[in-house]
Amino acid sequence: MKRPILLHPDPRLKKVCTPVDDISDRLRALADDMLETMYAAPGIGLAAPQVGVTDRMIVMDCVKDDDAPARPMVLVNPQVLASSDEQNTYEEGCLSIPEQFADVTRPKVVKVGWLDLDGNPQEEEFDGLWATCVQHEIDHLDGKLFIDYLKPLKRQLITRKMQKMKREMARA
Repeated sequence: MKRPILLHPDPRLKKVCTPVDDISDRLRALADDMLETMYAAPGIGLAAPQVGVTDRMIVMDCVKDDDAPARPMVLVNPQVLASSDEQNTYEEGCLSIPEQFADVTRPKVVKVGWLDLDGNPQEEEFDGLWATCVQHEIDHLDGKLFIDYLKPLKRQLITRKMQKMKREMARA
């Protein structure tokens, strides 16, 4: 089931999410809903708080090539275990901040640990776009948005544009 995506500014996007202690059918259904919502948006990553749920869970699939098989991933309680000194700058966007993009610099490579939907510990090293995406989504779980990396003036400008967009949507 496709779920509505919360739009910035929304106080729920700034909350620190609760670790998941029980991988239940409810959580598996949420993961399915989040993947459907992410693909429909379309996006490459989505965090639970973006659909109004405060569980520490993200989904992502950074496969861009139409000829390559999709690689949907569900990460429960993800955490960065190690990161490279080398940095990478990507123009980031966010499904909760549509049509707004800005360069954000993050570690180029990160090693991430998480639980899968069977409760098994997983670990993987992500590079490039995958590394940027997983860090962006984990930030959501900590109540941090990509615009929080920007200078105050740019952040305020984007927030004002989003407030205007939400007002116009409310009138429609």
